[in-house]
Amino acid sequence: MSPDSVTPGSVRSAYEVNEQIRALWLRAGGSLSTQEREEYELLVVEWAAAIRDEVIKAA
Repeated sequence: MSPDSVTPGSVRSAYEVNEQIRALWLRAGGSLSTQEREEYELLVVEWAAAIRDEVIKAA
């Protein structure tokens, strides 16, 4: 996953991103390669932003 594939203000929900994180870990069998680690880190950043957005909308 390239940095360009995660755009600021992503419209994906935290749930969707979390599901992608879970799928990544399942595919990797619990041990991430360097490329998978980079993808994971980008997904976590996207997930955190989605959580913040959802909290702000709920407030």
